[in-house]
Amino acid sequence: MKENKLNVKTTLLLSFGFFASSIAWTVYNAYVPQILAGFISSTTLIGLVMTIDNIFGVIFHPLFGSLSDKTRTRFGRRMPYIFIGLPICAAAFTLIPHMNTLLSLMIILIIFTFVMSAWRTPAVSLMPDLTPGPLRSQANGIVNLMGGVGAVLALFVGGILFNVWLHKTGNGFPIPFLMSSILMLLALAVLALFVREPKHAYEPSPAAKAREDKDSSPSPAAEKSAKADTKLTRDEKKSLLLILFGIFFWFTGYNAIETFFTLYATNTLGMRPGDASMTLSIFSLTFLAFAVPAGFIGAKIGRRRAILIGLSGLTLLFLPLIFIANVWITRSVLFFGGFFWAFVNINSLPMVVRLSGEAKIGTYIGYYYFFSFSSQIVSPILFGFIRDMVGHYKVLFLYACIAFAVAMVCLFFVKHGEDKSDKTTAIQVLDGLDD
Repeated sequence: MKENKLNVKTTLLLSFGFFASSIAWTVYNAYVPQILAGFISSTTLIGLVMTIDNIFGVIFHPLFGSLSDKTRTRFGRRMPYIFIGLPICAAAFTLIPHMNTLLSLMIILIIFTFVMSAWRTPAVSLMPDLTPGPLRSQANGIVNLMGGVGAVLALFVGGILFNVWLHKTGNGFPIPFLMSSILMLLALAVLALFVREPKHAYEPSPAAKAREDKDSSPSPAAEKSAKADTKLTRDEKKSLLLILFGIFFWFTGYNAIETFFTLYATNTLGMRPGDASMTLSIFSLTFLAFAVPAGFIGAKIGRRRAILIGLSGLTLLFLPLIFIANVWITRSVLFFGGFFWAFVNINSLPMVVRLSGEAKIGTYIGYYYFFSFSSQIVSPILFGFIRDMVGHYKVLFLYACIAFAVAMVCLFFVKHGEDKSDKTTAIQVLDGLDD
């Protein structure tokens, strides 16, 4: 990786870990509830089963992120977890639609969700391990782009195969899981053949380090912190906590919309479930289209500022939906909302990693997932309670706006998490295409 130049080829290759994870979770969330419905009649119980992955994420993502920081093998720090975990998940995933009893199904689901939580954080940690700090927003945009491609393949290609297999055999469930398992193993092959971990996390050359130190003009306290690479100053700890709580609150708003939008659309807008699902996909597609540009813009204007622009835009867009129930206005809002969500989602992880020091990248990514998964546990329950109290789904966007506003307050007081050398231009980054 050359200084101040993003190696796009390497970033695309290491993104196959996130690509495999996205495929698996997209198919899991789309079809496992329907499989569970064949054994469980209670929607509440189905919902509880579907939170197992979030509970495991809260517990095990930080644990395995920290363990991977301390792992030293000839294959690297992160790869052993991927080499062991991903094939187990692929095998378990293939078995899910073939389980004939609730007990056997639950055993497979627990194995799958536990092992996924063991290798996902190490896989995501590959990006900051192989990418200089100032370029991590741009690299995270590419990683999320690959994840989005995986989700699209899972939904559209998997959906087509499901319908074909359903017509031929009367049971369409096995084929999307089999397709996903094959793609996961192909992603593993790409990682094994083309990605080589450094012996240590990314470290700039001595000359580049001297330039960064000169450009950033760090305070004595910051210099001491950088040398130790394990200690944060009091202000840095405060910024880290504020960022993490910001992550919790903006995912609280996002997860409520992701989970309950189809119910909102069918009950409030009078849409059919299929049309509601396609309407929500507008948000995902525009996020996917803007993922890479959002990283470039965040590097140019500052990650904190980009996130605040994203949260402000989402809040302003969603405010009218509190009072107006119109299908086309809703679709327009979701179209532009995907762009603003890219500002938020792409630039947040690099801010957390910037505070980690190179020796604790996996640990801090674990913190990121702890707070994001916690919101996925809390938000559906909290909004469900509020909805039951008010008796309608019109409160959905008010709930999201309040969550985004609280996240903005958290980010407003953040003072750390930027790279002073984030002035890298788009031309310098694109030069990496020639590497």
